[in-house]
Amino acid sequence: MNLHEYQAKGLLKKFNVPVQEGIAVDTPEGAAEAYKHLKVQFGNAFAVVKAQIHAGGRGKGLIKGTQQHGVAVGKNAEDIKKIAGNILSGILVTKQTGAEGKKVNKVLIAQDVYYDGPNPTKEYYLSVLMDRAKACNVIMYSTEGGMDIEEVAEKTPDKIFKEWVYPSLPLQPFQARKIAFNLGLSGQAFKNMVKFVTNLYSAYTELDCSMLEINPLFKTSDEKILAVDCKMKLDDNSLMRHPDLEALRDITEEDPTEVEAGSYNLNYVKLEGNVGCMVNGAGLAMATMDMIKLSGGEPANFLDVGGTANAQTVEAGFRIIMKDPKVKAILINIFGGIVRCDRVAQGVIDAYKNIGEIKIPIIVRLQGTNATEAKALIEKSGLKVESAILLSEAADLVNKAVRA
Repeated sequence: MNLHEYQAKGLLKKFNVPVQEGIAVDTPEGAAEAYKHLKVQFGNAFAVVKAQIHAGGRGKGLIKGTQQHGVAVGKNAEDIKKIAGNILSGILVTKQTGAEGKKVNKVLIAQDVYYDGPNPTKEYYLSVLMDRAKACNVIMYSTEGGMDIEEVAEKTPDKIFKEWVYPSLPLQPFQARKIAFNLGLSGQAFKNMVKFVTNLYSAYTELDCSMLEINPLFKTSDEKILAVDCKMKLDDNSLMRHPDLEALRDITEEDPTEVEAGSYNLNYVKLEGNVGCMVNGAGLAMATMDMIKLSGGEPANFLDVGGTANAQTVEAGFRIIMKDPKVKAILINIFGGIVRCDRVAQGVIDAYKNIGEIKIPIIVRLQGTNATEAKALIEKSGLKVESAILLSEAADLVNKAVRA
């Protein structure tokens, strides 16, 4: 589950991780009031308006149809109000959103931390995530923070440092000091970075994050270390332990069909292909998707109905697949170990009758528990579906369907 920047920063503060302070608002008038509050609190004339969407590259992204960037600096209340008005309700297009962009429902009015002082300022990069190859958490960091960290990693990988931490152990003091040293810090900034990294790692583990990225990680002119931006992704499987965090979910940022599938406890991920597939079990689903590609098609989705599927959930999955206009054929590939094939067949029949005429080919392969009964149900229903017994037969039918 992804969080907005303002939500992630609010959680980091609970772990004593210093952040760029700000106030999230959803109206231009609210933005002006937030600016006034920040000016009184921090005394800075400038403030930053930051679009809140689940995507990176906001600073370089543009509101569709305008020249307004997703992150902009304002110098007074009227300026902030105008910028917020240009961003709110607009569609922000970045490298990560694709051409369709994302609608901006909130902006964060943040304090200006790039003020002049006795020492130079500096941007860094730091993230914590799982290194599955090593079965460890890894802290990735660099002296080259900012908007183009992907380019840094591609062209100058030697500037990306890594520090591995065993999940059963806390971050060790010497590791935090090593990170601060490799970032070239000294004096008070060094001490502040050690505290920052230590507390950030605690936040990562205790919140059950799957990814926590700070970019830029900023050293102010007076040697403070702040999280100016934050991307936080929580492990969905841990949310049962964190009902307060689950309440932070913003479904407006998610694909509507994936949200609908989740309401039926279906594991659904939308893809860009032309063959819809409904399978039980992640392993069989991956094999089915490979088979679709080898047959000349492209999977339109990943849909695992699980081991407890019934006619209702199968019908729901069928309807969800049908909502994708790119789908030219549907492949239902079920092995009845836990789930019964006749339940799946009844769900397909119900969906077919309730939706009405379906003009695209439907290929059904049902094997295992009650497969014979399932085949009889489909044959008696009069549905225009093609049956397959072997996976190779299903592949040939998919190939014929996508080439028709």
